[in-house]
Amino acid sequence: MAQYCRVSGSVGLISLRNPPVNALSAVVRQGIVDTVERALSDPEVKSVVICGQNGIFCGGADIKEFGTAMSGPPLVPMIHAIEAADKPVVASIEGLALGGGLELALGCHYRIAHSKARLGLPEVSLGLLPAAGGTQRLPRLIGVPAALDLITTGRHVTAAEALTLGIVDQVTDQNTMDAAVKFALSVAGESLDARRISTHLCPRPPDLDALFEGMMQKVRQTARGAIAPVACVQAVRAAATLPYPQGMEREKELMATLFTSGQARALQYCFFAQRAVGKWSMPSGARWDTSKPRLIRKAAVIGLGTMGRGITVALAQTGLPVVAVETQEKQLMEAKQAVSGMLERGAKRRGVAPVLDLVSYSCNIQAVRDADLVIEAVFEDMTLKKKVFQQLSAVCKPGTFLCTNTSALDIDHLASQARSPELVVGMHFFAPAHVMKLLEVVYGPRSSPQAVATAMHLGKKMGKVSVAVGNCRGFVGNRMLKPYMEQAFFLLEEGATPELVDRALEEFGFAMGVFRMSDLSGLDVGWRVRKGDGVASGQPARVQQGRRYSPLGDLLCEQGRFGQKTGRGWYQYDKPGSQVARPDPWLHSFLEEYRARHGLVARRVDHQEVLERCLYTLINEGFRILEDGIAAGPEDIDAIYVFGYGWPRHRGGPMFYAGMVGLEKVLERLEHYHQAHRDVPYLQPCSLLRKLVASGSPPVHRWRDFIKKVHSQL
Repeated sequence: MAQYCRVSGSVGLISLRNPPVNALSAVVRQGIVDTVERALSDPEVKSVVICGQNGIFCGGADIKEFGTAMSGPPLVPMIHAIEAADKPVVASIEGLALGGGLELALGCHYRIAHSKARLGLPEVSLGLLPAAGGTQRLPRLIGVPAALDLITTGRHVTAAEALTLGIVDQVTDQNTMDAAVKFALSVAGESLDARRISTHLCPRPPDLDALFEGMMQKVRQTARGAIAPVACVQAVRAAATLPYPQGMEREKELMATLFTSGQARALQYCFFAQRAVGKWSMPSGARWDTSKPRLIRKAAVIGLGTMGRGITVALAQTGLPVVAVETQEKQLMEAKQAVSGMLERGAKRRGVAPVLDLVSYSCNIQAVRDADLVIEAVFEDMTLKKKVFQQLSAVCKPGTFLCTNTSALDIDHLASQARSPELVVGMHFFAPAHVMKLLEVVYGPRSSPQAVATAMHLGKKMGKVSVAVGNCRGFVGNRMLKPYMEQAFFLLEEGATPELVDRALEEFGFAMGVFRMSDLSGLDVGWRVRKGDGVASGQPARVQQGRRYSPLGDLLCEQGRFGQKTGRGWYQYDKPGSQVARPDPWLHSFLEEYRARHGLVARRVDHQEVLERCLYTLINEGFRILEDGIAAGPEDIDAIYVFGYGWPRHRGGPMFYAGMVGLEKVLERLEHYHQAHRDVPYLQPCSLLRKLVASGSPPVHRWRDFIKKVHSQL
């Protein structure tokens, strides 16, 4: 709704009220139309101020209305009516002015922002474009290059940057509404001809064609198949080359195409999935809304390798004092320098003072004795981690939460070393830990709801997308990754090249294919795990533990080819540490010799087979994870893959993608490949997938109910 009153005698004050972000729902739009009409028809009112209640101007359209028949007054005519008003209308911007909220502000004649406000047009992240005049007014106001940057990336800008760009007219540290009312009084009666942005000519750079050509090329490269950024460029081009009415028509046409697209559905699903994972539940019945986190006043990190350093930075940036422990003196000094550098760079980026004094360093594990929560981030070795947990149990005060950053090891085995196993959870960060959004919070059978709630709450404070998952080998992300990578290896044995496999996956939308990613992270990482499991020792057998196995990765590691760090891996690099991957003739010869030695005949492998073999096996494992109760719902798996494993957002996540492709098709192709490769048991379709297909392939948002029925039957 929108409330109306008169202030300072002659200023009509319109307040948007729709918690939490004053979204432009049908009721709010109707309220704006009614109150603007009232203000303009009141002879006592000389100027108007539009503000939002609860410290937020407007967070944009109400996304919950997207899937329903639109009701209430349309946004575009409403904004046009505000812009056409014969009395000055001032937007008083606090908190957020995003999407339709910023478009509403652009329709006002003046904009006053609080210094802590953030503004932006993030529609592209939902597979859309700003369709209430944003693509037409913003270029006219701030120029084509700046508008392209904001609209194609969807990034938010601070009030200070908005002032520099010319989006707002004034920034204040004081009460924004008071400043806006004062400003409205000062401009009452002034001509508004120059303040109506839609009447402005769009500034045309002399090299307009070259500018748009370059931008389109850049956007296509970074979008990796997403269509919304491309449509955003086309809409801004209309602003630069067409009169405003025709530009608005073009904006409307482009939006109509995007609005019904599968990509928009996928991106909007991601939006809701990111929020759904915060509403976690455990098989015990414990839930996010019945489990209270404990306040953490001091944290500690054990082990200051790459992960430990990133975790230390992530914790300190929340304002928590952190004790960072590394027993090796040389490693400790290097870590101190690295952590300080990361904190300084992060503070500079955010425009705040670095919090170097929040981190204290020690070689002695005794330094963690008064911490409320400790995160162990030592080398991925069960014996070493068990020893650390024994030490922590002896040193830490009663009630301290003990967390492990293991990426795959059994949480319950580690909990068995603790004095209070119910206080043990996994906090699986992703490298670099202070940058990557994902945090897998892993509960074991003895983890208490409070321990899970505390880890989830801390993850949220760090700005992570935290997902609560059960305990199994590899948890969710790495468990699904294993068959995905194995299929890529098998495809090499059958005739593919690393370039072909990677190209298919990158054209699908991944930033990196499986082999380029392997070179980046280091082939030796997986090799060490496989040796620990006893499957990468002795002769390079193609059958291990009764099933097909590819020793290709092990053979490369035996040659010292660990990827980028050694300058050779699945690709070759100009020098160790270089990131430019080039096809390696040696590797191609090696594959030919390997096939000849094992009597394998190379055949043609196409992109479709790469996608089906790699992605459908990954999806099949996802169904097994749901069946096993390791993840509560498909949204958990999809959030993990989008935010931690580079799954393209515009494809929604692996489980959403399975629904888009059609569960029947996924089932049929898995059956086909299982018939062809009987020695690969995980190609056999999961029984949950079969049951979903037998039930008519319900949409992804109904899977949770179906999974609950399956579990209750078990």
